[in-house]
Amino acid sequence: MPLRQVKARGSRPHSPSGLLALGREFAKFGTVGGIGIFVNFGVFNLCRGITRLPVVRCSVIATVVAIAFNYLGLRYFTYRDRRRGTPGREVALFAAFSAAGLVIENGVLYVATYAFDWNTPFQNNAFKFLGIGTATLFRFWAYRAWVFRTGPGRGPRPAPCHDAPAGHPGDPAAYRPETTAPPP
Repeated sequence: MPLRQVKARGSRPHSPSGLLALGREFAKFGTVGGIGIFVNFGVFNLCRGITRLPVVRCSVIATVVAIAFNYLGLRYFTYRDRRRGTPGREVALFAAFSAAGLVIENGVLYVATYAFDWNTPFQNNAFKFLGIGTATLFRFWAYRAWVFRTGPGRGPRPAPCHDAPAGHPGDPAAYRPETTAPPP
């Protein structure tokens, strides 16, 4: 029976191609997120400018609009090659992790605004940006690990590992006992 190397979920990529794939994924995530930041700040500053709503409430509204935009971008651009489980489950997980990110993002703004009384437009935008950055790290991990997971046999195939023991499925020269030819 051939030996199989099983990569644990959440483990680091072992090959340069794995790191390259992670880099591409992060770049796509960053592209969607970067556009989402413009949406977030645009709605936030528009809401602050035309309404008399409190700063954090305007920020929550802007974050919800950006979350909707980001879901579409992540599903149909960044993670379009990932399996789609039950769509309701995917949306529910995305909403749950996005809500946690919303709390992180707006919690930073809330503390700065109400605990430290840093409430100028510049300070509001600076702390909103800091909150977005903090929440983005959490969201990248959560979306990648839980919402848009790769399933077995899906996603990019890792390059064969040259340090693998004989019989590794990716090794074309490995001896397979089920064949009639003796090993080379």
